[in-house]
Amino acid sequence: MTGSGPTDALAGAFEQQSERLVAVAHRMLGSRAEAEDAVQEAWIRLARQDAAAIDNLAGWLTTVVGRVCLDVLRSRKNRAVLSYEDRLPELVVTVDDGAAPEDDAVLAESVGLALLVVLDTLTPTERLAFVLHDMFAVPFAEIGEIIGRSTDATKMLTSRARRKVRGAPLPQEEPRQQRAVVDAFLAAARKGDFEGLVRLLDPQVTWRTYHPQGVMTTVGAAEVAGPVLRGARSMTAVLPVLVNGEPGFVSWGANGKVLGVAACTVVDGRIVELLTVSDRKRLDAMGLPERPE
Repeated sequence: MTGSGPTDALAGAFEQQSERLVAVAHRMLGSRAEAEDAVQEAWIRLARQDAAAIDNLAGWLTTVVGRVCLDVLRSRKNRAVLSYEDRLPELVVTVDDGAAPEDDAVLAESVGLALLVVLDTLTPTERLAFVLHDMFAVPFAEIGEIIGRSTDATKMLTSRARRKVRGAPLPQEEPRQQRAVVDAFLAAARKGDFEGLVRLLDPQVTWRTYHPQGVMTTVGAAEVAGPVLRGARSMTAVLPVLVNGEPGFVSWGANGKVLGVAACTVVDGRIVELLTVSDRKRLDAMGLPERPE
């Protein structure tokens, strides 16, 4: 983005919008890398336009990013891809210091794992309409222009998507309550308390663990508790983190190397889903926090 005069002014105006646009695209696509690519495509299209002819730059950019994301979502549906259970969603890991994010862009960036699963079940147009309207307050008329539908049809589409999302078992607890459950889970694991672990796990808890050899799924409280206890024996340090906005932790072994990352979905005071990653290549690519002293 180099140049002089109007070009510099246009680049500056775009930069002011970029974080919001990445947040919007990230919600729609579930991938930070794809979100950044979508926003970059919006910049390329903006550079080709007569900026003076754009009355509302923020709205214009949102429309372009929305259309780019819609194309990406439709291309996913039109090609054979792994199911959500087989592919690891992009994980953003941040230290959980108990502070609530104040900035809307930060909130929008924290795409919860449970919500990602639900959004993945929507059609591309449902997902775009729901994200733009319910999460970013884009008017129905503008969304309709992006998806090629009337305002009334867009309202109906968004309503249908909203019903699907509300009907899904998303976590209802406050973040502190969720964290308390995960902390208790960790404490029980490190103490070797099998019964304590089982009480904190939903009877039909699902544990997906990503190894270098692939993904393994285990279902059932007792079936999950046993392997968790065995794995906890190798932990020498644990750090509470947020994984895509949900409570989790990073663990280290005696050699100082990361053992893995875990993310927990908590509903009604119990862990209903557990996702762990021990694949070294995936862990190295996550930019994980430093081991605590």
